[in-house]
Amino acid sequence: MDFEATERGKEFSERLSAFMSERVLAAEPVYEQQLHEAGDPHAQPPVMEELKEEARARGLWNLFHPDPQFGPGLKNVEYAPLAEILGRSHIASEACNCSAPDTGNMEVLSLFGSPEQQERWLRPLLDGEIRSAFAMTEPDVASSDATNISMRIERSGDEYVLNGRKWWTSGAMRERCKIFIVMGKTNPEGPPHKQQSMILVPRETPGVTVLRNLPVFGYTDPEGHAEVLFEDVRVPASNLIASEGDGFMIGQARLGPGRIHHCMRALGAAERALELMCSRAIERVTFGQPVAMRGNIQDWIAEARIEIEMARLLTLKTAWLMDSVGNRHARTEIAAIKVAAPNVALRVIDRAIQVHGGGGVCDDFPLAWMYAHLRTLRLADGPDEVHKLSIARRELRAHMPREGDSGDASRAAPGTDGQRADLVEQTSRS
Repeated sequence: MDFEATERGKEFSERLSAFMSERVLAAEPVYEQQLHEAGDPHAQPPVMEELKEEARARGLWNLFHPDPQFGPGLKNVEYAPLAEILGRSHIASEACNCSAPDTGNMEVLSLFGSPEQQERWLRPLLDGEIRSAFAMTEPDVASSDATNISMRIERSGDEYVLNGRKWWTSGAMRERCKIFIVMGKTNPEGPPHKQQSMILVPRETPGVTVLRNLPVFGYTDPEGHAEVLFEDVRVPASNLIASEGDGFMIGQARLGPGRIHHCMRALGAAERALELMCSRAIERVTFGQPVAMRGNIQDWIAEARIEIEMARLLTLKTAWLMDSVGNRHARTEIAAIKVAAPNVALRVIDRAIQVHGGGGVCDDFPLAWMYAHLRTLRLADGPDEVHKLSIARRELRAHMPREGDSGDASRAAPGTDGQRADLVEQTSRS
């Protein structure tokens, strides 16, 4: 493994870092003020359009896309450090057209969309003219198991008819959100992982009702996390992405790169929180000494540095594996970083909040907002428990008795014959 940055990667890192320091960080308070003045938490502040124009002029647009016809064509291991830089600010990713859920939706359309779908929806997304949403999670089922999804997508002549309810449909509250990628069941009686399909639903289609925005720990995200009702929603059959039954496969393809993006952005937030913690600890004096002189605070700072470095290396290894052997063979590492990076970031931010005292839990500093939104990453793209279950099953599989084994007790699974059979079946699924 070689994590030495390529010349291209170094150049983009330098240019993006300059853009962050010269424009983005200074624009954060302007963004918040304009959002407040608009009186709509989902409005588009004018300063964001200025940042987008500047990002395009600097060649910092669609950095996430691996296909050179849609972006600079960076590898995962090249984009990962850029995602970390973007993660230092909650407005940077959108400024560079690299924000979720658009990134994942653009990759889906690039990989699986028809030429007509790409022309109508992918091109304006790549150009930043519109936004999109991804509707998968449902309020009435445990969506961490995607086979539970109950949304119905039924063929009716030259159309599909959708009925169901989604929530945590990120991006749906924005006026510029024009298209949903919706996951539902086209064949409820089929094999568990071939029941689902994905389909394009324009936001203004009759029967689509955005019911409400869901706040995160009381915070309203400008992107919005919407609950959406689909009642007899009809769309052309040509809106189906790929083929019936491909939804689960498309979802897996979509989530792999997205997890790299999320994890590196989380580490960028952790780095900023560590900087804020150090500065605050040096500035504040208690009982005659700077807080930074306290042994426990120094422990927190040291532990933060150690944990960030470990999580970053694991994420870079994962990016390297995805580039070299493909997402399928990096599943364990992808699951591992999805658990590790958000938890590391949350621990660092939590300690930074503690060092800031009362300031840490109010909006005078970005820490409370960072903590609230990073906490959702322990649920988004699959909860920690599902990823750990996947990792454990693969570890156990290596020690399960194989057909033809002589019955060596050291390799035998414990329990009754039925329990052993259940365990073998479970580990074979992942």
